Amino acid sequence: MADLLDAAEIKTALKKVPEWEFDKKKIERTFEFDDFTGAIDFVNLVAEISEEQEHHPDIDVRYNKVKLSVYTHNKNGLTELDFQLAERIDTLSEE
Repeated sequence: MADLLDAAEIKTALKKVPEWEFDKKKIERTFEFDDFTGAIDFVNLVAEISEEQEHHPDIDVRYNKVKLSVYTHNKNGLTELDFQLAERIDTLSEE
């Protein structure tokens, strides 16, 4: 099981995912698409990655916007797993 990151480790890890914002015990990012279908297609891709990594974000869909919140639920904070997932998700948004 991954260990919680301290403040310095979080600051360093955020440099790898600059589009993500740190909010207390989680990192968040909102993605915007042309329409609802684009948003749902993206959510389905995120679901595939999440299942592969056995690590799942909280997902909020608002028509063409998808907000993802990532943290390690059973640790109630951020671990390296969260930043690995964020990096994988960022590769989806670049496609």
